[in-house]
Amino acid sequence: MKTASRHTADVDIHGYMQDVGRRARAAARIISRAETAAKNNALLAMAAEIERESGTLLDANKMDLDAGNNQGLDDALLDRLELNDSRIKAMSEGLRQIALLPDPVGEITDLNYRPSGIQVGRMRVPLGVIGIIFESRPNVTADAAGLCLKSGNATILRGGSEAIHSNRAIAACIQSGLKQTRLPEDAVQMIETTDRAAVGELIRMKEFVDVIVPRGGKSLIERISDEATIPVIKHLHGVCHVYIDDKADRDKAVKIAFNAKTQRYGTCNTMETLLVAQGIAGKILPALGEMYQEAGVELRGCEATRRILPGIKSATEEDWYTEYLAPILSIRLVKNAEEAIDHIAKYGSAHTDSIVTEDITCARRFLREVDSSSVMVNASTRFADGFEYGLGAEIGISTDKLHARGPVGLEGLTSVKFIVLGDGHIRK
Repeated sequence: MKTASRHTADVDIHGYMQDVGRRARAAARIISRAETAAKNNALLAMAAEIERESGTLLDANKMDLDAGNNQGLDDALLDRLELNDSRIKAMSEGLRQIALLPDPVGEITDLNYRPSGIQVGRMRVPLGVIGIIFESRPNVTADAAGLCLKSGNATILRGGSEAIHSNRAIAACIQSGLKQTRLPEDAVQMIETTDRAAVGELIRMKEFVDVIVPRGGKSLIERISDEATIPVIKHLHGVCHVYIDDKADRDKAVKIAFNAKTQRYGTCNTMETLLVAQGIAGKILPALGEMYQEAGVELRGCEATRRILPGIKSATEEDWYTEYLAPILSIRLVKNAEEAIDHIAKYGSAHTDSIVTEDITCARRFLREVDSSSVMVNASTRFADGFEYGLGAEIGISTDKLHARGPVGLEGLTSVKFIVLGDGHIRK
């Protein structure tokens, strides 16, 4: 990889990052005009290379996992760090899905005639150079590279030191795919240094980078948001809720609430607080409590919850705000949907919230009034994911309202410009 050969420990970080930025900007011009077929061929080559090098990826990941265990990383972080056969397959499948998606670049919409005779429309265009700063999850390397490539952007990737070997191995597969299809390798660059100063440089390189996407813990994202001089697409944390309404189907409610918490603990779309209507709590919580206990989930409840589930811990005010990313769940009984919506408005993080109900009117109210990037009816919060939404993959989930919201796929990595078509028209 070019970045690896150009950087050693004694290289000036500022000069190194400036060089990366210049090469990314030059590559962005080429990628922005690349034909759809060329981009798709590169994506397919990347996917094939990842599968071909799966053994190498697993070996590299083992080095990171061993180092993480020695450093005392917690189970949630190690889970996000781990690669296995299914996760490697998901990476390659994600790239193939991106290849199958329509190319947004150059799409013209809303073309219409004005009274003057000109035609005015909008054309979708790449953002340019996207800097992506992420922790733990090596699959972000492939997801980000694929989405940025298909949307006509160059990308600069800076992964966490805990995943350095995994990220390098995946990035090598990405670079190989670009080389095989004669697209510029500088379109995807991995920052090789683990020096934190590189992050400080990246988030201030306004002349080379158009947008920053941080993916990681709350402290990382807060730092990036506070210090960046470049627009940031972000979410700070995922305090996700499932509300079981008193008109819920019991079997659906139990399945959804259990899956939303236990399908995977260390993800931002995992349920952290379960809200249950008082009228159905006695029919739902005993069975759920037993299931959670068997799964090893620690329960923390309000006073009313503890009367139904004696022996569980008492939830504190802080618990309602907490993203555990661990087998811990807070449970609160509420009077009705209105009280559930109020709870979510106060304690939620605008990420993903779900209602389980057979009452259509109540469901519609929940959809309308809960101000989160994903709002669901009778579905697990674990579906809040670019792959599950048909985006092929996602570069992150945005809880902002500008410029993108929810899982950020191809369209979220583009902008629009106005185009005007005339035939010798002049303004009178």
